[in-house]
Amino acid sequence: MRPLILPLTIAALLVAPAFCWAGDTTKNTIPVSSPTTVAVETLSTAPLTLEQAWQFAENGNPSLRQAKAQLAAIEGDAADARSLLWNNPKLTGERVSREVPQSGMSPDKRREWSTGIEQTFEIAGQQSYRRQATQLQLQALEASIEDTRRAVRSEVERRFVQVLSLQERIVTERQSLKIIEDTATSVKKRVAAGEDSRLDGNLAQVEAVRAGNQIGVLEEQLIQARADLAITLQLPGGLLPVVSGTLGTASPTYTLEALLSQSLNRPLLRSLDYREQSAKNRLALERASRYPDLTVGLSTGREGPANARERLTTLTLSIPLPLFRNNASGIGRASTELSQAQIERESSVRDTGSNINSLWKKLQSLTTRVNALQQNILPALEENQRLSVKSLQAGEIGLFQLLVVNRQVLDGRRDLIDAQTELRLTRIALHETAGWNEPVAPQ
Repeated sequence: MRPLILPLTIAALLVAPAFCWAGDTTKNTIPVSSPTTVAVETLSTAPLTLEQAWQFAENGNPSLRQAKAQLAAIEGDAADARSLLWNNPKLTGERVSREVPQSGMSPDKRREWSTGIEQTFEIAGQQSYRRQATQLQLQALEASIEDTRRAVRSEVERRFVQVLSLQERIVTERQSLKIIEDTATSVKKRVAAGEDSRLDGNLAQVEAVRAGNQIGVLEEQLIQARADLAITLQLPGGLLPVVSGTLGTASPTYTLEALLSQSLNRPLLRSLDYREQSAKNRLALERASRYPDLTVGLSTGREGPANARERLTTLTLSIPLPLFRNNASGIGRASTELSQAQIERESSVRDTGSNINSLWKKLQSLTTRVNALQQNILPALEENQRLSVKSLQAGEIGLFQLLVVNRQVLDGRRDLIDAQTELRLTRIALHETAGWNEPVAPQ
């Protein structure tokens, strides 16, 4: 049994409490990736647009939600680092009941007490390093979330374009099938009238069956492409969205130099740069931690017999001696983290420039090929098709020549759809690699 193919709109999901299956008016509740559920009640007939797909993916994509979930931990670290002091003060209290023996008398009972407060201070600038490191780490995560959001949008658009491409391929194949079926019907009448041979009749029939089979193959591929898009959008199981749009895109408004310049500020590189700066502060923090912390204590209390009570006020200073452990493990880990961050950022910068240059060249080649197909090849092929149909009806050419012309037209349209699809996918990859802010939208 084939999965149900359902046109879907975001408005139906967000405004109405439900949307439904074809031919079913009963309520069904289906769990989705969000905490809420979608009740399926009435069929929506509007197809899914790219902008709606982007919105839906950003609301439900697990990768983006996981990235956002990390914010709570980093924000907690930043809140702790912004506190006045890293170490909390310590209160102490003591109450002593003492019995002092007395010669020939009962023991003297004394009740003594003391209370105090201690505070440990970092004396090597650790607080400043810690605050800068956590703030940079928070900025790195925010940039990483933005990069994840862009990656999700690019993946959604790639899936969307694949569905759109197959839909257009099927439309083209059906147009060709209509011409072949009309031709086969005409040839069948001519064979019955003795004007054409049975060979021509069989040839026309076989060509029509082959065209129908090709449409069946494309429809199977379309079901899989819609299923892949539904998974990316986190749709409930069984929902296969129908999309709307065109493969053609407007001419780019940027240059290679603009892309290379923009790429230096793409979210991924900003995230890696923040990570490197945070790692430098972490290393400085670990090195500063070799210096011992100073603990200052102040206490007061009462001691002595009841008739001669003494009030004591004590100021204490304590500092550990760094004789055996000098935080070598912490410094080593921080140094490794810094080296890894530097290597990753440097390699990303180098790879980004190389990828942009190669994608730009590919984009120029595909643009030239698409223009040639649209402006030169397809118009000539379509004119040949119209002329050949008239020539066949006039008896000037045979069926074989007509089938050859139809095949050329179909191949030309396939080539155009394939080239437009590859051009669109290349632009998506180029925008994602360069961090370009202009979305790839249909004309």
